[in-house]
Parts: sequence; C-alpha cells; structure tokens
Amino acid sequence: MCVGLSAKVLDIKDGTALVDASGARRQVSAELLEDLEPGDYVMVHAGIAIAKITEDDAAESAKLLEGVQNVVASGNH
Repeated sequence: MCVGLSAKVLDIKDGTALVDASGARRQVSAELLEDLEPGDYVMVHAGIAIAKITEDDAAESAKLLEGVQNVVASGNH
C-alpha cells in the first residue's frame, strides 16, 4: 500500500517546496506541479508533491491518518 501525506506549501524555490505536514517541515520536489504557490495544499509521496488538493481534502486526510494512528496506538489492529 502506498500512503501520501497532505501538506501545506510554505515556500517554493528552484523546483523545491518547503511544506508543513502536521507540524513537520520538509523539503519536497515540486517539479511535477505547475503554478504551485505558498498557501496551496499538496499530496506528498516519496518526497515528491504529486497533486494539488483542497484545504478540505487536506483536513480529511489528516483526520483519517489520526484515526489510523489511534488504532495502532490502542493495539486493536
């Protein structure tokens, strides 16, 4: 299974985006996406921003990930 994380773009320079994914800041490749701007939300997989998403999509993704983390932490998996 492949998992992508939603992240907010903070800055872009030379094809690389600084993103915030649930408080963790990372540098990711932004080469695949055109017209990416700070404030946009993206789906990140393997260090690459693979798609622009909406803020609502990002919130839903974060909620689902939190649910998975809770199940794993509780040992009910």
